[in-house]
Amino acid sequence: MAVTSKTERSRTEFAEKHDIPRVYSDLSAMLSDEEDLDVVDLCVPTYVHAEGIVQAAHAGKHVIVEKPLTGYCGEVGQDDDELIGDTVPKARMMEWVLNQCEYIEMELEHSGIKLMYAENWVYAPTVQKARRLIEGGSGPVMRMVAEESHSGSHASYAKYWSRAGGGSLLRTGSHPVGGVLYLKQAEGLARDGNPVRPKSVVAEVGRLMKMDAYNRSESALTGNLADCEDWGSILITFEDGSVAEVSSSDVVLDGIYNYVKVFCSRGRIECNLNPNDQVMVYGPDEEAFGDEYIAEKLSTRAGWNFASPDEHWASGYPQEIQDFAECVAFDREPLSGWMLARDVVAVIYAAYVSAEEGRRVEVPV
Repeated sequence: MAVTSKTERSRTEFAEKHDIPRVYSDLSAMLSDEEDLDVVDLCVPTYVHAEGIVQAAHAGKHVIVEKPLTGYCGEVGQDDDELIGDTVPKARMMEWVLNQCEYIEMELEHSGIKLMYAENWVYAPTVQKARRLIEGGSGPVMRMVAEESHSGSHASYAKYWSRAGGGSLLRTGSHPVGGVLYLKQAEGLARDGNPVRPKSVVAEVGRLMKMDAYNRSESALTGNLADCEDWGSILITFEDGSVAEVSSSDVVLDGIYNYVKVFCSRGRIECNLNPNDQVMVYGPDEEAFGDEYIAEKLSTRAGWNFASPDEHWASGYPQEIQDFAECVAFDREPLSGWMLARDVVAVIYAAYVSAEEGRRVEVPV
């Protein structure tokens, strides 16, 4: 086992915390030295995802990549400090991202490695239950409504398009987009052996924290985006005529807000990833429950809150890693793989074009 990070402090502290014996200054050094390394997990900002995937492919190592697969973060010759979210046409961004996806796919096929797309929504128990219910005979999925929102990103790189590849629609919205695309893929595969994929999108985005009435000094929100949107909404039309309404934002207080609602011809399914009401607690002040964890991104620990008994399990993280480990061990494909990773960025960048140009945009799948 080995670890690498751009900063010495980060990689050293992580290695000490998790008892990792070997620490490297960069990924290339680790890949060239670690012959017994089977899988590379890219827990890094979006702007270095593609580079890491290709490096792993060249080394013949399977790769886990966090969402989103990739994004437009500038091109050779562009200044890193340039606010590209304000200057580069979204159609240019989409073309560049799709070309990069094509290049990544070529490298994956040439190397024969597995790409495992770390979309935890796919593995969340609620979403997997929805999949089984759909496969059990709920009738066609006709409409879905999904959202992931919260009060702003913890990551400093999320402020800039050149690091994150987009705003809340990509950084946060990739989860519900991935969730609805996965359920349509699963439905089609169960019914006739072919995944149902997205066809077109209509979208809008906004910078709500740029409103004249917004006062940061009085706000409980944590986001402070430079050239990225903090709200977005997409209407996705699928090949079979069904639709999904997906929203994401950084302007929702009191925890993570994750759900997907599925409307079928013979049933209705509602999945609440976060919050859920298994455990509800009331505290008169911030110190009421000491250091005991309640839930992520709460605005306050005072008053009523939903206390998740096992937030990681409810979000699908252990199940995700279990699936990836079995994929490598038993040479099978993951539940969340290349097609989903690629279609998510195709949908979201088509949505950026739609929002900028004010028209319906075909999703190039």
